Amino acid sequence: MRIAEVAPLFESVPPALYGGTERVVAYLTDELVAQGHDVTLFASGDSRTSARLVPASPRALRLDPDCRDHVAWHVLMTELVAQQARRFDIIHFHIGFIHFPLVRRLGVTHVTTLHGRLDLPELVPLYDEFSDLPVISISDAQRAPLPNARWHATIPHGLPDKVLRFHPGPNAYLAFLGRISPEKRVDRAIAIATALGWPLKIAAKVDRADAEYFETEIRPLLDNPLVDFIGEIGEADKNSFLGGARALLFPIDWPEPFGLVMIEALACGTPVIAFRGGSVEEIIEPGLSGYIVDTVEEAIQAAKRVGAIDRRACRRAFERRFTAHHMATAYVKSYARAIAERSETTAV
Repeated sequence: MRIAEVAPLFESVPPALYGGTERVVAYLTDELVAQGHDVTLFASGDSRTSARLVPASPRALRLDPDCRDHVAWHVLMTELVAQQARRFDIIHFHIGFIHFPLVRRLGVTHVTTLHGRLDLPELVPLYDEFSDLPVISISDAQRAPLPNARWHATIPHGLPDKVLRFHPGPNAYLAFLGRISPEKRVDRAIAIATALGWPLKIAAKVDRADAEYFETEIRPLLDNPLVDFIGEIGEADKNSFLGGARALLFPIDWPEPFGLVMIEALACGTPVIAFRGGSVEEIIEPGLSGYIVDTVEEAIQAAKRVGAIDRRACRRAFERRFTAHHMATAYVKSYARAIAERSETTAV
C-alpha cells in the first residue's frame, strides 16, 4: 500500500525524550516499511524514519522556544497532506480532530487514531457532527464517552520486540515512569513505597501546564530518603530503568486511554501494579503480568506479592499481544477495510 502517516509535531518521531503518540507512530511507520509498504511520514523535521519524511515544521515544537502557537504548524501540515493526498491509498492521521473538516471534503480514504482522553463534554457534539469519519481507538475503554463516533477498530499499541530486552532479576526499587500531573498520581507511588520502606525511582517530565502542581504538591514529597527523582529520560535509559525495577507502579486516577509504559515494563519482564481505570484491565492480566488494585492499601499488599509473578511470563504477555508487528498487521487490515468500504461507496 501507499500509506501516509501524519504525526503530531510536539515531539520528533521518535521523541528524543518523553512522548507517547510520536513514539507509537515511529514504531508503526518503521514496521510498515519493514513489511514492504510505501510509507510517507508527515512529522517534524528532526524526525528519524525509514519512511519518506515530509517535514511539516523545522523541529519538534514542545522544546522549541520560538514556537508560541502550535496550531499554526499543524494547520500548515494538513495543507501539505492535502496537496499530496492523491498519491496515497490511505492517509492515517494521529493529530486528533484538527483535520476533520478538511478530510470530509477531500474525498480520499483515511482513518484517524485517537490517542488522547475522550471524556470531555465538548467532544460529544464534535464527534456527533463528524460521525461519518472512521476513527480507531487504542482500547475499548477509550470509546465509552463517544458512543456515536464511527468506530472502525480497536488496535492496541505495540513496541518492536528488540527495543527493550528481558531482565530476569530485579533490583530492590519500585519504578514510576511518565509525566507529573494530577491524573498520573505520583503521590500515590510515593505513599506506596514509603509504607513498604522500599526505594522508589521516579523518571518523569513536568510540562509547563503542570509546573505549579509539581511545585506545590509533589516537590515537598521528594524530600524523602526513599525517593530518587531522576527527571525526564529518553528511550536509551528505559531499558535499565524499567528492567531493573521490582515492579512498575501505575497509580493513575483517570481513564487512561492506553498506558504505553505498562507494555514497556512487560517487555522488560517487569510486573505492573496498576490502579483500575481506562485500559488497565485490557492490558494487565492479574496474577500473570501484575496486579490491578483500587486503593493505596491494595497496592501495598499487591507489592508484597509481586515476587510471585514470573518475569518471563510478563515478557511472554508482551510478545503475545503488544509487539509492533501485531500493531502494524492490525492497522494494515484496518486500512484494507477502509479502502474497500470507500470503493463500495464511490461505486454506488
